[in-house]
Amino acid sequence: MILHESAEMYLETIHVLSQQQDVVHAVDIARHMGFSKPTISEWMVKLVDAGYVNNDDGHISLTDAGLEVATKVYARHLVLEDVLKKIGVSDDVAEEDACRIEHYISDETFNAFKKLAASLPEASS
Repeated sequence: MILHESAEMYLETIHVLSQQQDVVHAVDIARHMGFSKPTISEWMVKLVDAGYVNNDDGHISLTDAGLEVATKVYARHLVLEDVLKKIGVSDDVAEEDACRIEHYISDETFNAFKKLAASLPEASS
């Protein structure tokens, strides 16, 4: 399975939720993402079949491969959101834009953003 934005978003969401709660269920993912439970269930089957997710009696977790993708995407999100806020983008827009950009940015450009993030002063509130 070639991972596209949707699959990466599901993996990232599972990763974020697993840091906030002991057990992740499809309903948690649906609530977090604003999608229907049947849509989530359909994607979980695809991600289990592709080897990115485990679904043991409704307890959803990432495999090592899924965690690798999720942590990479989430790290990109955090850095991009940080840079956007530091250059004056509002919190809501920075979060939304980072969520879009994280899936398409090259490693080279992301590394440049990381350097930029480290060099910029913290955003003033």
